Amino acid sequence: MKKLISILLLSAAMLSASAQDNDDNKLRFTTIKENPITSIKNQNRSGTCWAYASMAFLESEILRKTGKTYNLSEMFVANKDYMDCAVYNVRMHGDSRFSEGGSVSDALQIARRYGLCPETAMAAPGSLTGDSLANFGEFFSLLEPYVSAVAKNKAQKLSPQWRVGMQEILDAYLGPCPESFKYEGKTYSPTSFAQSLGLDFNEYVSVTSYTHHPFYTYFAVEAPYKWRWSLSYNVPMDELMKIIDEAIEAGYTVAWGGDVSEDGFTRTGLALTCDLQKVQDLTGSDAARWLKLTKSEKGEKMVALGADVPEITPTQERRQERFDNHQQTYDHVMLIYGIARDQNGREYYMVKNSWGETGLYKGIWYMSKNYIADNTTYIVVNKNATPRLAKCTITE
Repeated sequence: MKKLISILLLSAAMLSASAQDNDDNKLRFTTIKENPITSIKNQNRSGTCWAYASMAFLESEILRKTGKTYNLSEMFVANKDYMDCAVYNVRMHGDSRFSEGGSVSDALQIARRYGLCPETAMAAPGSLTGDSLANFGEFFSLLEPYVSAVAKNKAQKLSPQWRVGMQEILDAYLGPCPESFKYEGKTYSPTSFAQSLGLDFNEYVSVTSYTHHPFYTYFAVEAPYKWRWSLSYNVPMDELMKIIDEAIEAGYTVAWGGDVSEDGFTRTGLALTCDLQKVQDLTGSDAARWLKLTKSEKGEKMVALGADVPEITPTQERRQERFDNHQQTYDHVMLIYGIARDQNGREYYMVKNSWGETGLYKGIWYMSKNYIADNTTYIVVNKNATPRLAKCTITE
């Protein structure tokens, strides 16, 4: 009996030690700097991350400047932008991208050209199709072939009626954009409302980092969803990261566009630029087994490793190679608003996503600085956030 009790006590001690080890690995974050943001939104089944991130960026800018909280309408921006994109596609005879995606520069161009409106001035996302959130499945299955049919039309002359039909489809699914509306007892047009927010849309610049164009010049990043070909200021990778850090430390937020298709970007709220060979070794998975795992399963293994996940150190050369060979893609836009550190000293950006209050951190992602350096397509930031951008000009 004594021997059995000893064995049970030893087993319990081993289990406790194992649990303690796992608990030690569990990521624990200490916030270094956190700037104000508005509530987490949910883009649901719509490719409008660019609109949600852009409105989150502007909402944070308003908070920083005035202390006021706004909920700006993403669907107003989407309605206006999809019409602009369709017109461009038709002018290009269909030889350009027409899709749900876009960029922060698109949203800023809409704000400059057409204004903005609060969420309450538009139909709630998804409400016109009986959904509680945006769902573009049926919407874009109609819209894409419509635009293609116009762009590829064999008629000798297009009539202006295609724009009428296009606008009717947009309004049917997104709601018509108001010409005037009341907000907090005052009547506004979208233009006058945008002017009332206390923002200067000429303060915002796009910054990138690639070597196929000279540093400290402007160029249009060759990313498919950036159909407007707006220009970004090109700086070395290390300087790009310093711009983000200096902006956050100065109280600004940063709109981020980049790649979230990597294995290191989990659905639970963590992003690391993992050294996959070392991760395989640590998880006991050989290369063949690792490749057969789903992205979600790989993410679970990395979350289990916690603070011990090994990372690759990004370089300018690696960024360029991955961009040129299509490993680094532009597929998502979010808002960087803070900096945190884990128990091993690794630093992360605190990032507001637009997938609702999901994951371990209720809609917030902790993205390592290495991941951001390796996977950034562009950032958009107020040029007053750092002296490095003081001489930059709007290049839309």
